[in-house]
Amino acid sequence: MTGGRGSVDGLGSSAPIGAMLPAVFADDDLAQRFVAGLDDVFAPLLNVLDCLDTYFDPALTPVDFARWLGTWVGAETDGGEPEHRLRAAVAAAARLHRVRGTRRGLSEAVRLAFGVAPDITESGGANWSARPLGPFPGTPRPRLHVAVRLPHPTPADTHRLDTLVAAARPAHMPYTVEVTAAERTPQR
Repeated sequence: MTGGRGSVDGLGSSAPIGAMLPAVFADDDLAQRFVAGLDDVFAPLLNVLDCLDTYFDPALTPVDFARWLGTWVGAETDGGEPEHRLRAAVAAAARLHRVRGTRRGLSEAVRLAFGVAPDITESGGANWSARPLGPFPGTPRPRLHVAVRLPHPTPADTHRLDTLVAAARPAHMPYTVEVTAAERTPQR
């Protein structure tokens, strides 16, 4: 990550040091100029501390900090998504961890990453039987297939989907992925 927090031209301090000096230095030009230089250095720090709560809100934080915040919460991002998708993924990360490994969690993770709902087919099922050794739901061989239709798919999209499904699927489930072009409606 390049850039970062630093000095901001013209940013005034929320707590100027010159006003806090003892009265003997209030009229001392050298002392006032010296602490004014310190105010320029401390102003960005004080500004961050004054607004610290906004740094932890994905909708308000600067984009570079949102990417870093995403690493804290385990958001499924790759650094190439648009800003609105990055912020949505960071905001949803904690909720997605609760449903990780489920169809709903996988669908939401793919939707956040690509902006479209995936088509998920799986072999499993949920059912119960009142008799011991009752029929098992679904098919006996586990499988998962995730398909996404994008307007302009690239090989990188297939790799991204594969990485995402590998991380968000149930650990025991073999899977396949497919990225195809979305059908375009004819323009009139």
